[in-house]
Amino acid sequence: QVQLVESGGGLVQAGGSLRLSCAASGRTFSSYAMGWFRQSPGKEREFVAAINWLGGSTPYADSVKGRFTISRDNAKNTVYLQMNNLKPEDTAVYYCAAGPNIVNFNSWGQGTQVTVSS
Repeated sequence: QVQLVESGGGLVQAGGSLRLSCAASGRTFSSYAMGWFRQSPGKEREFVAAINWLGGSTPYADSVKGRFTISRDNAKNTVYLQMNNLKPEDTAVYYCAAGPNIVNFNSWGQGTQVTVSS
């Protein structure tokens, strides 16, 4: 399994932007599909976005389409989540995940908190 460490979370006002990063260990990062999930207090973890190993398939949750962009840099073993026009309902702990494809994730990071104030 790959080890994942997220960073870039913080406090931002509604309408602002943040970019999350997820650094992965291991030499096989480029073979993994990567994803971002989030979990708010009292709610189940939900899918946000995913990207395949080539970067060519990038599904998004309807709630973030047009505002969030997932990307990856295989040379840096890093996946990113650019979040624009943030809303208070985007407040959550954001988790990075890795797996064999964009619907199957088996490695998880520890999460990074994103708080959007109104």
